[in-house]
Amino acid sequence: MQVEYVKIGDDGRVVIPSSLRRELNIKPGDTLVLESDGDSLLVRGYEQVLKEVQSAFADVAPPGALLSEELLRDRRDEATRESRD
Repeated sequence: MQVEYVKIGDDGRVVIPSSLRRELNIKPGDTLVLESDGDSLLVRGYEQVLKEVQSAFADVAPPGALLSEELLRDRRDEATRESRD
């Protein structure tokens, strides 16, 4: 584990030292996710967080399934049933 000390600039910016950017393969333009936990701040790569979320919800829908289409189909079916009543 590498520890670096940084200061927050007047505009709220934090510069991630180049040694950490190399170690974590962070490149200009990458999106990072900041997670606060009490007095700690965790910086994570967006792609890794996305993979974790997708993995957590893998059981909800099979690969390639579009839940939005299923939701629309359910709403249409519900509207059809209500119009019959």
